[in-house]
Amino acid sequence: MEEINMYNEQVFEEIKHINEEGIEFWYARELQFVLQYTEWRNFLKIIEKAKITCVTSENTLENHFVDVNKMVEIGSSAVREIQDIQLSRYACYLIVMNGDPRKEVIALGQTYFAIKTRQQELIENYDELTEDQKRLAIRNEIVNHNKSLAEAAQQAGVIEPKDYAIFQNKGYQGLYGGLGVKQIHERKGLKKSQKILDHMGSTELAANLFRATQTEEKLRRDNIQGKENANRTHYEVGKKVRKTIKELGGTMPEDLPTPQKSIKQIEAQQKSIENKQK
Repeated sequence: MEEINMYNEQVFEEIKHINEEGIEFWYARELQFVLQYTEWRNFLKIIEKAKITCVTSENTLENHFVDVNKMVEIGSSAVREIQDIQLSRYACYLIVMNGDPRKEVIALGQTYFAIKTRQQELIENYDELTEDQKRLAIRNEIVNHNKSLAEAAQQAGVIEPKDYAIFQNKGYQGLYGGLGVKQIHERKGLKKSQKILDHMGSTELAANLFRATQTEEKLRRDNIQGKENANRTHYEVGKKVRKTIKELGGTMPEDLPTPQKSIKQIEAQQKSIENKQK
């Protein structure tokens, strides 16, 4: 494999494999190289942490980590058998989440696998959906996940509705470069009664979904306690997501266009179409 000089999500696509059943997977040895781990034994430690997270999340380990043996050339036409592991996309996600956050490629992998894994969970043919369908799918996922985020925040000590509003605002400020709910409303030209998330495109929604999922996981994983600590965590996670978007060359959330149609309008159109088809 050639040395990687510039990182983008394509590096993860290039090492993806498809088996006879059409199921995608990655080899751990190849992922090790891309993630810049020079020694297999050190990378195995990261994999073991990922396995623990997999089991803790009540997922079946064998569905995501499959031990295999491969024959590789070692020179002079000689070959030898080495240990390897076939990884699902979810397994790759868990590995990068347990990797060294100081590595640029780890941050890239966290964004890539988190968003792609979430998309796959939403619906198998995500890439074939229209923009409106993607918006609906991600928006519904955010609605469901915000309940889990609220529970995690409550366990951390964010109890009162006013405190939770501040907690949410901190997440937006981290992701939007200091802009809070009020400023984002103004930037999008929304009324006070209109929900920000109902007026985002799929890319902006995906960034906010990533912010919410990672905040919940960090609150629970690090057992964050206290309102101020929870607020700081939400802000820092939002800031990290923003930094990753910048490193990927993406458009900052506040600069993304506001769709002409709201989520409610899309839902109304879909219901109208469904009623006509009955």
